[in-house]
Amino acid sequence: MKILYSCLSKSWGGMEMFTLTAVQQLLKRNIEVELLCFENSRLHKVAEKQNIILHTLKASGYFHPVQSFNLSSIIRNGKFNLIHTQASKDLWLLVPALKIIGSKIPLFLTKQVGSFIVKKDKLHQWIYNRITYALAISEVIKRNLLDTCPITEDKILLLHNAVDTKRFDPEKIDKHKVRKEFCFTDDEIVLGMLARFSPGKGHEEILFAAEKLSKKFSNLKFFIVGEASRGEEAYANQIKKLADDYNLKNIVFGGFRSDTPEVLAALDIFCFPSHSEAFGIALVEAMAMGIPSVCSNSDGILDIAIDGETSFLFEKKNGNDLAEKLEQLISSKEKREQFGKLSRERAVKFFDLDYLTEKVISIYEQALKKNHE
Repeated sequence: MKILYSCLSKSWGGMEMFTLTAVQQLLKRNIEVELLCFENSRLHKVAEKQNIILHTLKASGYFHPVQSFNLSSIIRNGKFNLIHTQASKDLWLLVPALKIIGSKIPLFLTKQVGSFIVKKDKLHQWIYNRITYALAISEVIKRNLLDTCPITEDKILLLHNAVDTKRFDPEKIDKHKVRKEFCFTDDEIVLGMLARFSPGKGHEEILFAAEKLSKKFSNLKFFIVGEASRGEEAYANQIKKLADDYNLKNIVFGGFRSDTPEVLAALDIFCFPSHSEAFGIALVEAMAMGIPSVCSNSDGILDIAIDGETSFLFEKKNGNDLAEKLEQLISSKEKREQFGKLSRERAVKFFDLDYLTEKVISIYEQALKKNHE
């Protein structure tokens, strides 16, 4: 099997990182994979360091006739068995390229982010009709695909994003390392949130709940990890000012951290108050680390957390409800331990990287078999 993996993005975030992870997982299984990416993008530079075979274009999204013609030569000469893209805009280059050479090889799209624009006109029908399968990372994305794109339900498969549960394993990580760094004592309950500073992530609700809970409990620490994306520095400053306005003396802003497993190991409770998430990979990472959680009851989170089993779900944007659900975990060490154990089990069973890699390979094989019939 030889695959052309595509992500013609200039950005650097979850989609681009997951593209590299997916490619590396396939290569580990002796599947030939080459990557199509935007020239001189961060993805291009990182993939180059990982010795991935690369093809680059200076185009992303919508029609580029010359680039589609160039891409058709790459596809024809590469003798690929199938193509898989992580970015729907790539279809506007890939589909014309496949049409130019009359190739019938399977074409996969992983849909990572929902759209609010209905795209069911003739042109989009022509593009989406060429897709073999669209892989939705959550039920809410599957519904969004049906609502906004000219694609039938039989062409949509659910395939969640994955976490390396061997890396995110509480048995392998020192839970005291980060606690010592920030002087969290053993008798303190540390409640943490890992997210970039961006509107809609729920920082306001966390601070509201922190102010309320700190009046009831004297042994709490709130650990907010993450940094502002470019252009969102004002929002980050606004959140830090809000913490000052609430006079929160027990809150620590940890900034950007790359040692995510160690940060999660330091927590007693994970908070995921996002207003809207296509999936929620940070939540899966916390669950893999055996951390009980309180999450908003919205969108892709519902694919991950089980209310009353791995987590308590609260009404999104409702700081009072968040505080009440957090209090239930703060007040019960037994409940925290029970939720943590079941969280780890669920992460390993449904969101493990090896498990989901094998699942996508099985989908590839079925599509190739069907294509040869």
